Amino acid sequence: MIKQLLARLLEWYQAQLESYGNPLVGFMMFLESTIIPIPSEVIIPPAAHLAHSKPGGALTIAGIIIAGTIGSWFGATVMYWTARLAGRPLMLRYGSMAMLTPEKIEGAERWSKHYGSMGVFISRLLPVVRHLIGIPMGLIRMDYRLFSLFTILGSCIWCAILCWLGIKMGQDEKLMNGEYQQIVKWLVAVMFALGGIYYFFVYRQMKSSKAK
Repeated sequence: MIKQLLARLLEWYQAQLESYGNPLVGFMMFLESTIIPIPSEVIIPPAAHLAHSKPGGALTIAGIIIAGTIGSWFGATVMYWTARLAGRPLMLRYGSMAMLTPEKIEGAERWSKHYGSMGVFISRLLPVVRHLIGIPMGLIRMDYRLFSLFTILGSCIWCAILCWLGIKMGQDEKLMNGEYQQIVKWLVAVMFALGGIYYFFVYRQMKSSKAK
């Protein structure tokens, strides 16, 4: 049921993207930063490709990055204040209704306490984690100004990366024609990029903290 609803939402998004432009990107990124499991990888790249291939329309690369960043910050803010005002007991008790198990919440909470402000920044560059980061930061009552700052910085960089990826993928004729080997090549490249981000911003910090 949920998959069907998401599929319809994405179909609607792609059909309306050229008409509603940057504000629609911001709205979708707002949803992406809440508990709704919409990957930003299917929001930003198509918009960037459209903006690059049809300049002068309702979409611009700069507008996509700004709208995506604001939408991500707004969605993360909703999650932050929901968790902060509801409190830990209520989130643990009723989080499963929003597909957030106590194990996920507790794990994210421990990770957030360990990394603090840098954890917010890192989370905006990593899949899955960025959907949840507002909840543990709200639970541990992190300074909202710091939370907002690092959310905006990380979201801006991530949106810019996805824009670049969307433009490069759109320029690849084999990929746009659906050739399997070319799609695999791009997926491997993305996995290596995310692996590099994880290694340099998470794994190395964890090793150094253990050494201390």
